Amino acid sequence: MKQDNKRNFKKILKPAKWIKKHFGWLSVSFAWLKRKFKWMRYLNPSRYLKILDWYIIRKFIGTYFYSIALIISISIVFDINENLAKFTQYHAPLKAIVVDYYMNFVPYFANLFSPLFVFIAVIFFTSKLAGNSEIISMLAAGVSFKRLMRPYMISAALISLLTFFLGAFVIPKGTIIKQNFETMYKNKKRNTSSENVQLQVGKGVIAYIQHYDNNLKKGYGFCLDKFENKKLVSHMTASEIQYDTISDSKYHWKARNWRIRQLRGMRETITSGSVKDTIIMMEPTDLVFSKGQQETFTSPQLKEYISKQIDRGSSNVVQYEVEYHKRIATSFASFILTTIGLSLSSRKRKGGMGLYLGIGLALSFAYIMLQTVSATFAINADTPPILAAWIPNIIFTVVAYFCYRKAPN
Repeated sequence: MKQDNKRNFKKILKPAKWIKKHFGWLSVSFAWLKRKFKWMRYLNPSRYLKILDWYIIRKFIGTYFYSIALIISISIVFDINENLAKFTQYHAPLKAIVVDYYMNFVPYFANLFSPLFVFIAVIFFTSKLAGNSEIISMLAAGVSFKRLMRPYMISAALISLLTFFLGAFVIPKGTIIKQNFETMYKNKKRNTSSENVQLQVGKGVIAYIQHYDNNLKKGYGFCLDKFENKKLVSHMTASEIQYDTISDSKYHWKARNWRIRQLRGMRETITSGSVKDTIIMMEPTDLVFSKGQQETFTSPQLKEYISKQIDRGSSNVVQYEVEYHKRIATSFASFILTTIGLSLSSRKRKGGMGLYLGIGLALSFAYIMLQTVSATFAINADTPPILAAWIPNIIFTVVAYFCYRKAPN
């Protein structure tokens, strides 16, 4: 029996020896990689997040998305009730209503009221933890209030990154689709033309269009003047100018019935023709301004547009600067409102969480309202756009610090 066991053991061991002989270099390589990348163990979240942290993060994130789903569902019901007659009147197809409108309606309003959802989530589940004496148990076990804030801040960081990514890259593209749907099926007409447009398209180059139709991407009564040392050196006119939408490059225009006067001292050269392909550093978005246009640009596009308009000396750029800075400032609201919510709701009180949920809602609405008011100040009262975007965060940071100092330790 023993001999049979030895034979079976040798049969099992033989392939293992063969593998070790021919593929031993793999184990050596893995050992070398393990030594070289030993520092990567510090990137493992389990080194820093304990059971308590995961418990609070799951509660926070779960309550946050639950509150979003609940409130947005109610908003959709009210919106359908309000717009059903218009959808029926303009024969909006069901697919367009669901995909083009409501699939972009949900992320837009969820991101807009994200500070409110953060506050509700923190107040709701933290008050429940305090009511069950879980917060008291944590503090009694030696967990400081500062240590208790760690999972809250990690959750706020995740929500902040999500909010910024949606606001800067995803929602602007969806807003274009949503606005096109509203133009077709909600009778919400957008500005599609402009009169007497004049702008600087390059250093010392001024363009003028008497009338521009954005639907046709065509301008009438075009004029292009080029100056050197404050002297006119070239004057181009065209009865029509058409933007080439199928060109591989930007700024490609076709001028019809054009005429160019070249001025060199006392000499003047005139050339003309029927059709001319030319590059002019302007686009249709530079010629027609519609309400809410800044919401249709992603953050990189917004930054490029602002820089271009400032170089051209345009004064219609404040709302674009406010929108750019507001997207960054709003993402930091998660940290501020999380601190306020935790500080208000972490103490166990008689009567439940009703009072502090009301305070939380009031503060959230005050934050959203202050954002709108500060943006209006920037546009109408010459307040610097970056200051206008950060005023709500500055004020509520002071409130958060005061609440944190009064929180239980």
